[in-house]
Amino acid sequence: MAAENNLFFIVDAAQSAGVLEIDMERACADAIAFTGHKSLLGPPGTGGFVISDRLNAQVKPFIEGGTGSLSESEEQPEYMPDKFESGTQNIVGLYGLHAALSYIKSRGIQSIRGHEMEVTQRFIDMVKGIKGARLVGKPSAEGRTAVVSIDFPGNDNAEIGFALQKEYGISTRVGLHCAPSAHKTLGTFPQGTVRFSFGYTTTAEDAVYAAKAIESVLSQLEQ
Repeated sequence: MAAENNLFFIVDAAQSAGVLEIDMERACADAIAFTGHKSLLGPPGTGGFVISDRLNAQVKPFIEGGTGSLSESEEQPEYMPDKFESGTQNIVGLYGLHAALSYIKSRGIQSIRGHEMEVTQRFIDMVKGIKGARLVGKPSAEGRTAVVSIDFPGNDNAEIGFALQKEYGISTRVGLHCAPSAHKTLGTFPQGTVRFSFGYTTTAEDAVYAAKAIESVLSQLEQ
């Protein structure tokens, strides 16, 4: 559809890189952007993008200078990747990302995804039975990544997230997740949701613990 209307198709793979097979050509994408600190298991402050020649020809870098190449010119290099790599790179972070990618490759994306989906399904099954907790999105792990958002009607979602952290050591992300339009579509604006993210090291026992913690927090708020 994008090609038919002379539009560029850009994929945000922040939540999928590392757990889903991504093929730029099959996706007909002009660019795919990713962050390193989520499912790629790398350090914060790392990430990148892959860009097609068609889009690259029309894009100008946001920051220019300090590429360390073509130093005799006042102009930003046009060749890749220097065109978009101004300033000193995060070498330490990139070494960490490389180590993380090597780990993912050794385990296999399918293996990682399979484990995460089992944990996610276990959590969803339990959450669906908790009074006062509303599961947002698909009712199962199918069609998801290992991310589950929950709304708590009648309660302050931030208060729920705070209690989970303080009393049970469970870290969540509360709010609108930099995507207010998505929350409007889901019917969770402006209160947002409490988002739980499961990884390769998360166990089924962790999922059960989190669900029981939610029950306990809600029970305390009712008193």
